[in-house]
Amino acid sequence: MAGAMNQVNLSALLLRARIALLRLGVPACVAIVLCVAGIAAWAWLLPQRAAQAQLMAKPLPAPSTLVTAPPPPSANQNLAAFYEMLGEKRYAEQQVKVLFDLAAKANITLYQGEYKASYDKASRVSTYQINLPVKGPYQSIWQFAMQGLREMPFASLDEVAFRRDNIADTTVEARLRFTLYLKDAEP
Repeated sequence: MAGAMNQVNLSALLLRARIALLRLGVPACVAIVLCVAGIAAWAWLLPQRAAQAQLMAKPLPAPSTLVTAPPPPSANQNLAAFYEMLGEKRYAEQQVKVLFDLAAKANITLYQGEYKASYDKASRVSTYQINLPVKGPYQSIWQFAMQGLREMPFASLDEVAFRRDNIADTTVEARLRFTLYLKDAEP
């Protein structure tokens, strides 16, 4: 009999709740559900926030060893590093051969170049200017130039001039001017 009584009370309770919800309307029901969800989220986040605040309040441990930056190089060290990066004057012709080999690998036509050597007494640096007329696809010429600079870190690409007779041509003519910065051989 008690089971039947509970069932009647439960049915009556559900009926009353349903009637109350219908009287309130859909917007009010949605508002009630949102308020309950907000209270539940706040109750869940409050302990999380307290734990985070405690963690942030703790001081950071001191590093066991301090790392100090090395002192900047002196002017003499910079100058020595500069001269160390220069190519050697006695190998200038071999560097020209490197350029011709790179051009062959890039499938570009490399005509006979013009060469000019000079020496700056103040810096004690020799320069070797190389003017190269080349012919090939635009991309191949740029790849050749960049590969030349990678192979010879003591070189600079001073000038690049492109010429194409017809806009539809896939082959262009170019003139590249490299300068090699060289030092005398070590005694």
